Amino acid sequence: MEIKDELYILSSVPQVLRARDYRLYLSDNKRLVDLWLNGGAAIMGHTPANQLRELKNTASRGLYAPYPHFTENRLIKALSKLLPERVFRLYAAPPKELGAVKLWRPYADSQERGDEVLIPVIPGIQTWRGGLPFGLCAVAAQNEEAVSKLPPGDKLSPVLLSLAARGIHDIIAAPQRGKIQYSRIAKALKTGNWQRNGIYLTLKETPDMAGWETLFNKFLEAGFLLPPSPLYPLILPGEMSDGEEAKLTAAL
Repeated sequence: MEIKDELYILSSVPQVLRARDYRLYLSDNKRLVDLWLNGGAAIMGHTPANQLRELKNTASRGLYAPYPHFTENRLIKALSKLLPERVFRLYAAPPKELGAVKLWRPYADSQERGDEVLIPVIPGIQTWRGGLPFGLCAVAAQNEEAVSKLPPGDKLSPVLLSLAARGIHDIIAAPQRGKIQYSRIAKALKTGNWQRNGIYLTLKETPDMAGWETLFNKFLEAGFLLPPSPLYPLILPGEMSDGEEAKLTAAL
């Protein structure tokens, strides 16, 4: 999917003035429940206390520039807890040599772990284009031989590295995030067009961008932000009010 298509769909959303937890507050005084969560980079919400503290502490030391720093090893150690027996290399964006890769998403019921190369979706300051991260991309290879075929890694800002490492530890420490249950939504999924994998929802048949734009606008009117492309799954938020759950059930 081309970048311009995602940006075009997002252009229908009013400016976001602030984001709190799983909600966005807009310039037109409306509020949206965020079902995109920046492709999963905000899977723990937009204001996770531990990550904000880590960001503030790292930035206060002036560690913006991509100089060598111990936070790189810290992130790799955290990744090793999340995906044991994998070998990691870090990039600002997925190198073109990777070709087609699989994304590993936290809190999914089923994962495609057998692939030679995976890109884990982790919290942090990242942007997403065409389903892949830019800003900080961790590539997980099956073994040393597989990782030796990859290009050398990039030097990244300790701000990004420390934030991602903290995010991984938060994922590991909060298994309940993946066990969220919305009874009305679960009932609607039994007969509807959506299918669920953990906290992720996808359509059983993927629409083209024109069909997705129609769906995007329908959900926007109901008070929900969908991903800007059908390449991304909907991510159920960590909490919703009864009214929000009822509206989402009706939209599904």
